Parts: sequence; structure tokens; C-alpha cells
Amino acid sequence: MTDLDLILEAAREAGALAVSAREKGLKVWSKDGGSPVTDADLAVDALLKAKLTGARPSYGWLSEETADDPSRLATKRQFVVDPIDGTAAYLKGKPWFSVSIAVVENGRPIAGVVLAPALDETYAATLGGGATLNGEPITPSATLDLEDSAMLGDARMFAYPGWPTPWPVMRVESRNSIAYRICLVASGDFDAAIALSPKNEWDLAAGDLICNEAGAVLTDHKGRGFTYNRPNPLLPSLVCANRALAPLILSRVGHIDLQQR
Repeated sequence: MTDLDLILEAAREAGALAVSAREKGLKVWSKDGGSPVTDADLAVDALLKAKLTGARPSYGWLSEETADDPSRLATKRQFVVDPIDGTAAYLKGKPWFSVSIAVVENGRPIAGVVLAPALDETYAATLGGGATLNGEPITPSATLDLEDSAMLGDARMFAYPGWPTPWPVMRVESRNSIAYRICLVASGDFDAAIALSPKNEWDLAAGDLICNEAGAVLTDHKGRGFTYNRPNPLLPSLVCANRALAPLILSRVGHIDLQQR
């Protein structure tokens, strides 16, 4: 079984568990820092860890819901996992949550799956193999201008009066799952996504490969690409867009100095 086949199978099992657990009722509490977590997050994490590391015991493991083991840094390949990305949507009964799984080698994803089980959408990619949604190839939009573009982000941020150049009128929406946002840009459903706040490797790794294989761009707000399986998995920001819009966005946000936690 290839790595992609393995993580696809695992994502489907994890997605089914997430949906059924929500239907049965969730136990919810707050992590340090205040973000919500549920018993389903931990159950899905346990399922994925058992299935994936059981099949690939030599691979390292990095997951939002598992205490980090620095031994992953010495492994050749790693699973980088967010069991339920978009927990806020998951808790509110909304469909915009996902299971995100990447296989990383030499700092870059080589296989990735983002599955939105409540929407029956499975995004997948392998390095050099293109990106798909439910088995069909995807490509980003051909939009050339920010004005009237379909943007994923915080409308309050774009409306902030202190921007050196005001943003044009755009159709701004939000989706809780970072991984799913990236996939929506990769598939052309949205033109771009911006988040000027720290994200973690498990938010981005699978989507990064899907985005690049589809032909879109994913960087931080200064135009720098990402590497994965680093000692500190925190990343500063994200800009995801088609190739025409990416430089237009970076020219507006690249001056910002963000304090990384």
C-alpha cells in the first residue's frame, strides 16, 4: 500500500468517527490558551496514530492532539496530522471541519489528504502527481484582480483603516478549518486565503502539497515557503492564492512584522 493509499484509508475512517461522535454528543473542554477540544479530537487522534504508525512504525509523528516527541526529528519520514481541523465549526454543527494528514520527507510533504467528511469532499495529492477532489483533478481560479475576488479571511482585518493601501471590495468569507481553506483555493472555489496569525505545521502540511500540486501558491506573508518537521512547529502566517493574485497580496502584507509566539 502506498503512503497516499494508507492516509486516504485512515482519513476516511477518522472522518466517519468524527461524524458519528458528533451525532452521539461531545464532551468539550478548553486547552491551555483557551481553544476548545473534544473527546472526539482525542479519539480520532488515537485512531490515526494507531493505524498510521502501526503500518509505518519507522515514521515520526506530529499531531495537534499528541504530546510532541522530539524523536520525530531524527526520522526519515513523518506523519503530520490534525485529527479535526476546525473544531469550532465541528462544535457548532457546521460542515467546515476536516481531517488533515501529510507525509513529510526532508522538510516537505510528499503525500497529503484533507477530508471534509460532512461535505463528502476528499482532497488528495502526491508530489509530482497533481491534486484531486474526489478523484478528479483540480486547478485554481484564473482571477486576475483582487477587486471582487472571492477571499477567505477576516473581514475586520481587511476593513482596518490603517492599511497603507486600502483593500478593494472583495467577497470575503470565513471557514474554520485552515486546511480546508487552502484546498478551496487549490480547487478554484475561492481565489485566495489570508491569515496574519500563527499557524501550526499540522494546519498547513497536507494543504501545502495539495495547493502546490494544483498550481496555486502557499507562503507566509513575506513570500517564504514552509518547511516541516522543525523543532518548533509554529509558522507565522499564511497567504494562499492563484499565481496571479499571490504577488498582489504579498505587496500589501509583506511590510508587516509579526511577533511569532
